[in-house]
Amino acid sequence: MTGTATSAVLAGLAACSRRTSPVPAPASPAAAGSTTGSGAPLTIGAIPDQDPEVLQRLYATLADSMARASGLAVAYRPVTDYGAAVSLFRTGDLDLVWFGGLTGVQARSQTPGARVIAQRDIDEDFHSVFVVNTATGLTASQDLAPLADLRFTYGSRTSTSGALMPAYFLSRQGLDPRGFPGGPGYSGSHDATLQLVASGSYQAGVLNEQVWTSRSAAGEVDPAVRLYARTPAYHDYHWVLGPQAVDRLGEDLPQQLSDYFLGLTVADPDDAAVLDLFGARRFIATQESNYDQIQQIGEQLGLIT
Repeated sequence: MTGTATSAVLAGLAACSRRTSPVPAPASPAAAGSTTGSGAPLTIGAIPDQDPEVLQRLYATLADSMARASGLAVAYRPVTDYGAAVSLFRTGDLDLVWFGGLTGVQARSQTPGARVIAQRDIDEDFHSVFVVNTATGLTASQDLAPLADLRFTYGSRTSTSGALMPAYFLSRQGLDPRGFPGGPGYSGSHDATLQLVASGSYQAGVLNEQVWTSRSAAGEVDPAVRLYARTPAYHDYHWVLGPQAVDRLGEDLPQQLSDYFLGLTVADPDDAAVLDLFGARRFIATQESNYDQIQQIGEQLGLIT
């Protein structure tokens, strides 16, 4: 498929997404926070890409760890959807957010002065995986063409690993990423995608590889779900810090946070607990240019202005 044709197909997918995307609802009150530190807390958030109970455990653990290391008060505030995370970051209601590649680019484009802080080691070589219900009879392959005739679901509409990059890679193989029977579904999260494919509500879907790997290792993937294909690599998740937090907590905050994330080590049991929940062995430095490909695709889709 030519670059022009790819752009046209992706633009059509984006138009469909914009017509049907819900307006982000307000985030719920802070659900977890540290008791360390004083003054207004550093409020952290994340795109809701997994089951809420998983996210609650992850970010409560992170908030406690960050508070002990920094001396700051740290509070986790859950959000209702991907759009809400971007909106609340823009308004300053969230200071530090764990964004996917696309939402991170959206957040930085809407929030002058926002800074990229760190990414996981796995995020510089990230992948999505296509999965199928075993009833399809399909076995592992890098040929995506057989998926075209199946009922198919993405994750969230603005998920990098659950929608944007999979749609891009489908189009690169000549498939229309919105041409599935009845149109594609949007499950809302990677965990929900697994559940919908397992139930047979959809015959195939796509999710991020880290969630697939962690759920498989924990024995939480239904036997009815089979790995079909793995995408090429791209950069994905990263921490982004808002300018209002620096104004409130000091100019040394970005370096303080960078030192915290890059200093986490599997050799320390407390640090290892945080890293394990993030599915990583360490955090690494990153820069805005690492997400240029995602920005270019997002601009083609009209998802970044």
